[in-house]
Amino acid sequence: MKIAAGQSTKACELFLKNRAAAVQTAIRQLRIEGATLLYIHKLCNIFFTSLLETAKEFEMDFAGNTGCYSAFVVWSKSAMRMFVDAFSKQVFDSKESLSTAAECVKVAKEHCQQLTEIGLDLTFTLQSLLVKDIRAALQSYKDIIIEATKHRNSEEMWRRMNLMTPEALVKLKDEMRSCGMGSFEQYTGDDCWVNLSYTIVAFTKQMMSFLEEGLKLYFPELHMVLLESLREIILVAVQHVDYSLRCEQDPEKKAFIMQNATFLHDTVLPVVERRFEEGVGKPAKQLQDLRKSTRPVRINPESTTSVV
Repeated sequence: MKIAAGQSTKACELFLKNRAAAVQTAIRQLRIEGATLLYIHKLCNIFFTSLLETAKEFEMDFAGNTGCYSAFVVWSKSAMRMFVDAFSKQVFDSKESLSTAAECVKVAKEHCQQLTEIGLDLTFTLQSLLVKDIRAALQSYKDIIIEATKHRNSEEMWRRMNLMTPEALVKLKDEMRSCGMGSFEQYTGDDCWVNLSYTIVAFTKQMMSFLEEGLKLYFPELHMVLLESLREIILVAVQHVDYSLRCEQDPEKKAFIMQNATFLHDTVLPVVERRFEEGVGKPAKQLQDLRKSTRPVRINPESTTSVV
């Protein structure tokens, strides 16, 4: 039903006010139970469906009224704040794992993207409202990974991994393959041994997991946060290997450390760079520079120092 021009502003205000109340009520009535991701799916369905319906109804009732349209844009951004409040409370305030947070953000992004089909692009609004929480989550998990890496480093024995069973080795190969480490196979044999240290393998898996979750959470405003986090994490591993190479005096053990250093430098770091570039659309120059500046060194077994 078309509304007379003189009444349109009041009608528009009333319409949007009623819709805001309806959205708020729907969000409040949504029961928080079970897994967070399930709740977020429901929240997104309720909110974005409501937004879509409001937009369509608005278009029918106030088509051609530019003043009303700008009011709708303001309203939709305000509604998005309401949504993000509920979203963040459940995802970030409750300290969910980074992987859960990443999945939840991915769901919200996908729902938001669907609004562009009706000419409503709230992606930037969603990003700007979430950026603070995501930044904090990335930095928090970066710190957790660094602490875990340092702890493993402190217990480093530089021994080959023994997976004990062929099944365990197959599982590890699958995990490393899914991380993008195609050349991992060359560090394994027919038995259950892996010619790498547990520390380096565990680091690789944790690092790649962080990267994948980070890419799901990625917004352009978070570019440097993710890049710097990756750089800090990598440095902890690289410096540990370098220090071990310099301190180790046993030639055999030194050669094994060198093998781990080569895996880290020639396999892991290029994969990190490639995945980052694929995920964000531009090269990770800082990571490339880091790799170039920390290339493995040629070892003189008689010496306790490493030389380039």
